[in-house]
Amino acid sequence: MDAEYPAFEPPLCSELKHLCKRLQEAYRELKEDLTPFKDDRYYRLAPMRLYTLSKRHFVLVFVVFFVCFGLTVFVGIRGPRVIQTSAANFSLNNSKKLKPIQILSNPLSTYNQQLWLTCVVELDQSKETSLQTNFLMTVKVDGVAQDGTTIHNKVHNRTRTLTCAEKCAEIIVVHLGYLNYTQYTVIVGFEHLNPPIKEMNFTWKTYDPAFSKLEIWFRFVFVVLTFIVTCLFAHSLRKFSMRDWGIEQKWMSILLPLLLLYNDPFFPLSFLVNSWFPGMLDDLFQSVFLCALLLFWLCVYHGIRVQGERKCLTFYLPKFFIVGLLWLASVTLGIWQTVNELHDPMYQYRVDTGNFQGMKVFFMVVAAVYILYLLFLIVRACSELRHMPYVDLRLKFLTALTFVVLVISIVILYLRFGAQVLQDNFVAELSTHYQNSAEFLSFYGLLNFYLYTLAFVYSPSKNALYESQLKDNPAFSMLNDSDDDVIYGSDYEEMPLQNGQAIRAQYKEGSESD
Repeated sequence: MDAEYPAFEPPLCSELKHLCKRLQEAYRELKEDLTPFKDDRYYRLAPMRLYTLSKRHFVLVFVVFFVCFGLTVFVGIRGPRVIQTSAANFSLNNSKKLKPIQILSNPLSTYNQQLWLTCVVELDQSKETSLQTNFLMTVKVDGVAQDGTTIHNKVHNRTRTLTCAEKCAEIIVVHLGYLNYTQYTVIVGFEHLNPPIKEMNFTWKTYDPAFSKLEIWFRFVFVVLTFIVTCLFAHSLRKFSMRDWGIEQKWMSILLPLLLLYNDPFFPLSFLVNSWFPGMLDDLFQSVFLCALLLFWLCVYHGIRVQGERKCLTFYLPKFFIVGLLWLASVTLGIWQTVNELHDPMYQYRVDTGNFQGMKVFFMVVAAVYILYLLFLIVRACSELRHMPYVDLRLKFLTALTFVVLVISIVILYLRFGAQVLQDNFVAELSTHYQNSAEFLSFYGLLNFYLYTLAFVYSPSKNALYESQLKDNPAFSMLNDSDDDVIYGSDYEEMPLQNGQAIRAQYKEGSESD
């Protein structure tokens, strides 16, 4: 009856139908912009500055990239250490029963960010003796307010493992992800720790306030630079419809705002608000950007080969599934650690979670699948498009720059962790982020300058509107050159990739003068 007499429909139903219809229209328009129809695969694309660069310009681009990266590393080397330590040693006189030990921290500020208390046990026996024993550790963390009053908390206990070879491994007693008080008192007790103990070395670890200030300033600099680059990139594409953007240009319009979040404009909140939220927000932004970068590589190397056939189900879904699993694993571990530390400062997921090994194996398997899939796409794209003018240029530049970034990242990780990269404590060590300012600035500078370089070469030039446009298809990848204008197999292929007889005339005059 409602269908025959629409006037008698309830107002809510009509509003819902109208809203659904508008959502369907908006989705259809967005799909047309992002995924071209198969019959419209030869539509003309916005040009890129990449096509107009000569060999000298390419060398200059890489030189500027390395100079900027080198400057950040140099500033980092001259910068302060990330972690500052203060030790407190206790002589136990070989007592058979360990009494609880009370340790008072140094005065703290918000610039110290986080607090660790670690313990190294020295045994009263030969260094060649190795042992591994479990014991019960009890910890009580009390906060000291600015007025001197002590805020008491409940006692926590966890089973820990003492592992000794030539010397005993370090034990993390307490980790506080953010600081509520200006000073802390920690009472540590040991039960069922039977080996003869010579000495216990307790060490406080916090962020160096000088590094915190350096981090604030450089994050601010990267935020400002990223905002400027994002605006310039969007401004260069303003005269072209989104439908005419290449796949690299579409992805750069996504990655640059995510890079802005990766640099975290909300980072100063962690020094103004005593809360776990700013720190977890920073971890979330970093994981989202890094996974988006992984997804960018998959989509570009595949999408440049299948123009006009990028269906959501067959093109995007497998890639989102693989990268989504990596993102889910990283975010789960980060949130898991943060939430549990709020209730128990002794919690460590690699020690107290029985499923940590399973999560680690799962992450490694998915990462291996991603690497194999990416290598397959790179090899297939290079083999099919290596003889296609301009398209092979896009492949070569992206592959070369990405390879440089990956090699530098691997070198930094190896210098930092060595052979421990694949061990269990790799993730735990990452929780302390960096050992010195050079590591922080090298990682942040590397990713920022990588995106800035891609944004420069993928953006249209100033005269792009008056230049010929390029069809995003390997068979028609010319800058609007006619068949008569395109000269294959000649020396003109080494000249800047521009059109016009005047440019060729200049090239001939230069050759004759030489």
